Amino acid sequence: MVFFVPVRGRQSEEYVARQRILTGMRPTGPLHLGHYVGALENWLELQHEYDCYFLIADYQALGDHLDEIERIRRSVIDVAVDWLSVGLDPERSPFVVQGYVPEHAELTLYFSMLTPKSWLDRNPTLKSEMQQLEDSHETITMGFFNYPLSQAADILLPKANLVPVGEDQLPHIELTREIARRFNRQYGEIFPEPQAKVGRVPRLLGLDGQAKMSKSLDNAIYLSDDAKTVQKKVRRMVTDITGQNPRLSPTDPGIVENNPVFLYHDVFNPDVEEVKDLKERYERGKVSDGEVKDKLVAALNAFLDPIRERRAQILERPGYAAEVLEEGSRRERVIAQETIAEVREAMRLVYT
Repeated sequence: MVFFVPVRGRQSEEYVARQRILTGMRPTGPLHLGHYVGALENWLELQHEYDCYFLIADYQALGDHLDEIERIRRSVIDVAVDWLSVGLDPERSPFVVQGYVPEHAELTLYFSMLTPKSWLDRNPTLKSEMQQLEDSHETITMGFFNYPLSQAADILLPKANLVPVGEDQLPHIELTREIARRFNRQYGEIFPEPQAKVGRVPRLLGLDGQAKMSKSLDNAIYLSDDAKTVQKKVRRMVTDITGQNPRLSPTDPGIVENNPVFLYHDVFNPDVEEVKDLKERYERGKVSDGEVKDKLVAALNAFLDPIRERRAQILERPGYAAEVLEEGSRRERVIAQETIAEVREAMRLVYT
């Protein structure tokens, strides 16, 4: 059963004294298994060891979804519900909406005056994302181009020491460190240089073998999917990402390496002996794709069932997720205002 702690209340000294973490996600759609293994799994452990702030970056979502405001509005709540469903504790670790704390935007502006454009031009993750927008004939706005600066401001505003990220986000953390060093050299020691922490599974392949799960590619299993939906999605998973080794019969020897179905077994099936047996039989042509996939369906639904149960209880409390976001944002803003006051003083932007 889910235990709902009171939303309002003083954070205990036990957490205040710990090193700080800021990490988050853009609200552009429901969260999937890739989000879980790449981030949420890590967060669940870190919330007990650090003073954590979990951010929903609605400003950043505007960069390439400005014409989808209703999608962003809906996703802000959906992300909060997903976080609660997996077991993140908003009393221990505040959930923050970026737009509820305007100091995030103010620090982004200061960093935009400080950061050379060449630093953004060479960022490989940004270049890749810009290429994807160009390929789909989307307009690249300055808001999108500047989002790595917004990420840096998000991290440094609460003076985070550690940032849990996916592998593809490592260039952003290095940029954040460069910005912190440049600011500190020019204005005095204000910001720490945060370290990145990559999750147990740096990147989870999509169901179709693509390098990344994506709603647009329809290749993801969502944390909110029911058991029948999971079954349908697993049944259409590819087993050969190269397309060069089709398995036409259960008696054909199969390839386990880089097989998405077995990659998911390795991550989500806790029965190590069962997975080992399936792999051995698969390579000898002694088991069908159907049996391997059915075992995966069982493992995934066993993993998702507690999340579904918590979600159902959370949704029985209309307005609870919104209340959590308001209170969490209020708590983070106290720290944000302190940091911005230091920044203004260091930059001599106090006119008295």
